[in-house]
Amino acid sequence: MNPDSEVEIEIIYADEALVVVNKPTLLLSVPGRGADKQDCLVSRLAIDYPDILTVHRLDWETSGLTVLALNKEVHRYLSRQFQERQVHKKYTAVVYGTPDKEKGEINLPLRCDWENRPRQIVDYEKGKASQTFWQSLSFDKRLCPDKEQNATRLLLTPITGRSHQLRVHMQSMGHPILGDPLYAHAEALAMAERMLLHATRLEFIHPISNKTVKFYSPPPF
Repeated sequence: MNPDSEVEIEIIYADEALVVVNKPTLLLSVPGRGADKQDCLVSRLAIDYPDILTVHRLDWETSGLTVLALNKEVHRYLSRQFQERQVHKKYTAVVYGTPDKEKGEINLPLRCDWENRPRQIVDYEKGKASQTFWQSLSFDKRLCPDKEQNATRLLLTPITGRSHQLRVHMQSMGHPILGDPLYAHAEALAMAERMLLHATRLEFIHPISNKTVKFYSPPPF
């Protein structure tokens, strides 16, 4: 299930070097395997930006800010920033339950669960190091009036960029993201109609001006 192909992608910023957009949930960042997975963010944007190139990806279920390059030189420049962890990203999530602290740090090595792809798992022997900082923003009774089914809004800051990192890290805390079809238990899955994870802030050095640029997209939930 994808968003209506007629729905316009929200352009947050655009110039001769790059485009920053707000990706909707349930839209692939890049084409997948098979004819039914060709509709994606980059293919839709290519209609107006034929030379557009993907720099990083958001999960199918995740919405929010993503930057794309408009030529190969800019693509190399931005990709290097991601590889060297010079890009700063923040996400808003609503998770099941209430953490027992206001903020914390998670360091858990992750790898693909090959028998259950695309799921990722914690593996202390073969996993790659991954780090996430989290901070509680508010207790979210709006989503679940019953106090026994409470939820908490968090600000998540990934330092590394492993596949499904935030989703697995939240699950490992015992607070899976609401609506997550891969990592939420049945109760947490049923508490939201979509996965409540949104890329809220994005900060990087612009390849032309060499100045830091910052973008913000409020979560739609």
